Amino acid sequence: MYNFKDQIVIVTGAAGNLGNAVAKSFLTQKGTVCGIDHRKGRMNDLKNFPTNDGKFLAFEEVDITDKAEMAALVQKIHDQAGTIDILVNTVGGFTMGEMLHELSEEAWQRMISLNVHSFLSSTSAIVPDMIGKGRGKVIAIGAKAALKGGATTGAYAAAKAALLRLTESMSEELKNYNIQVNCVLPGTLDTPENREAMPTADFSKWVEPEKLAEVILFLSSPAANAISGAAVPVYGG
Repeated sequence: MYNFKDQIVIVTGAAGNLGNAVAKSFLTQKGTVCGIDHRKGRMNDLKNFPTNDGKFLAFEEVDITDKAEMAALVQKIHDQAGTIDILVNTVGGFTMGEMLHELSEEAWQRMISLNVHSFLSSTSAIVPDMIGKGRGKVIAIGAKAALKGGATTGAYAAAKAALLRLTESMSEELKNYNIQVNCVLPGTLDTPENREAMPTADFSKWVEPEKLAEVILFLSSPAANAISGAAVPVYGG
């Protein structure tokens, strides 16, 4: 359907449910995927994934929220693969249960670090490659919760709302460089962890990671060159 041959794709959080699906989707479409994870040994299935002329490179034990660490990592990617064309930042986090007047500093900082700092540090390191090329794609993973707060989910909703505003602002800043910056807003992802946490829910209405990956591939392709600053709803059934 797409052809990402000779395209260098960064997928942060590649060991996670969504990151794994996104990485595999790019690999089947001939992309060179650089998967990033904060722990070691969690991307073995991607290392052994049968690709259609794609190539997978693993970068492990990376703190994506650290700008200096990400800048050093990009130099390694340049040495092993080349300059970067596409960034998909799937790193994020979710928490709920605390009312805002009881919200712990730790919970607040974790939401901001995972959902906001991960985007800022990764784009800080990678966008210069795209500016140099005069083209690029940046995809952020927001959430439906970015559009409206809810009881005991305030920190998460606020962090995702901040991420949405950042992607909109970055799209304006980079449009003259032919770089498209977009955000997808999934509903509940159909993952083993979410099924365990919400066993009585109707899983058929949730979003399969592979389906969300299809939307991300579209936004990363030339077919989406006219789309930037969008918040694409992917709510499922």
